[in-house]
Amino acid sequence: MVIVGIDPGLAHTGWGVITSDGRSWRACAYGCIDTRSDQSMAERLHIIYEGVCDVLIRYHATHAAVEDVFSSTNVRTAFSLGQARGSALLACSLCDGVVGEYSPNTIKQHIVGHGHADKDQVSYMVQMLLGLDHVPQPDHCSDALAIALTHGFSLTRDERLKEVCAS
Repeated sequence: MVIVGIDPGLAHTGWGVITSDGRSWRACAYGCIDTRSDQSMAERLHIIYEGVCDVLIRYHATHAAVEDVFSSTNVRTAFSLGQARGSALLACSLCDGVVGEYSPNTIKQHIVGHGHADKDQVSYMVQMLLGLDHVPQPDHCSDALAIALTHGFSLTRDERLKEVCAS
């Protein structure tokens, strides 16, 4: 099973790829898709879409998961984030597997054990759960790996076994 997690953002969209053999999780790769503020909105959304498609294809994703939009007091930021998330979701829809969507609190609950954990706690637990010798940087990458893990944890045992047996 190969799960790609996406932490959408207009300037930086984090991505993380994990695999499972049915017993443990392993990080394969992670990175960021970056856009510049001097690019048009259309260009930036296209870069995000193409970048996510590239990751899904390169790592033969069977599942994808995207962080849900959090409420923001800044309407302009919320709209930009929503558009970036839409580009990422469109790309993920090309994945033949399930596309999960998780709120920040749900991700924190699955990774740390409570929905109000801070970023450092999430990053540390991602490092521990994936057996990494470092905290993934930048934060967008750690968040993307947390999203992928949340999706993996959310799949039922039967779904996980079916995926592992099929590969």
